[in-house]
Amino acid sequence: MVDEHPDAVRVIALYDRHAGVWSRDRGAKLTERTWLDRFVAALPDQRTVLDVGCGTAVPIGQYLIDERCQLHGVDSSSAIIAMTRKRFPDHRWDVTDMRTLALNRRFDGIIAWDSLFHLSPHHQRRMFPIFAQHAAPGAVLMFNSGPSAGEQIGTYQGEPLYHASLDPSEYRTLLADNGFEVIAHTVTDPTCGQRTVWLARTA
Repeated sequence: MVDEHPDAVRVIALYDRHAGVWSRDRGAKLTERTWLDRFVAALPDQRTVLDVGCGTAVPIGQYLIDERCQLHGVDSSSAIIAMTRKRFPDHRWDVTDMRTLALNRRFDGIIAWDSLFHLSPHHQRRMFPIFAQHAAPGAVLMFNSGPSAGEQIGTYQGEPLYHASLDPSEYRTLLADNGFEVIAHTVTDPTCGQRTVWLARTA
């Protein structure tokens, strides 16, 4: 059994408690536009997208919907998914822990934006076979991470909020071992809120 940082197991409950406030704080500002444009441009024609840790789907999911993507979003917070279903009833939104994701279908694109880094290093490593199991031939995967290996505890609404990252070399190995090739990668992109972004495609 792997020991988890105590704050890592509290992330889901934190988002459930503060779903409404978090939705307002996140807002609709799209600092990620350049990377989302690259993601959409790389998608095959069908444009079915799995949004892992979809949140309220604003602004990321909304952008993808506007770009004619058909979304299937999953998030561990039932309070957040309830809001998402009301906003975008023509797409599918499930309360699901990404660590146990098994949808028995494949997608043209998979995005895990501001979500993967809430998992412990152990569970992040286990996500890459899950990504591969849900990726259609030629599928595109995009996620963001920290710039280097480590754990960091931030705060939200006065409560600790867990983040973790693997070393970039380990992400590259995990991607390659699970059938993905990196097509773009930027560390602490100043045009994207200092995020470290990975864009990959099934090899």
